[in-house]
Amino acid sequence: MKVIKGFLLTILFTLISQIQSLAQCAMCRASVENNVHTGETSVGAGLNTGILYLFIMPYLIAMVIGYMWYKNAKKRKSKFVFQGEKF
Repeated sequence: MKVIKGFLLTILFTLISQIQSLAQCAMCRASVENNVHTGETSVGAGLNTGILYLFIMPYLIAMVIGYMWYKNAKKRKSKFVFQGEKF
């Protein structure tokens, strides 16, 4: 029952937060369109770079945490090996 409640709360949170993210996309689009009409196209390239930066950061953080977890698990495993015997 707890799993179902957690799943439903996750879906509800996702639906609520998506409304806010769509509003931000409309603001970015309006900003880029306004700059293109005035002849400045460098803002669009900067916006794309910012999007890629925001896209990569969570994956980079997850990779660093995974690497640290792996090294820690490997170190703990080597502590339990004593004279060729595993405990």
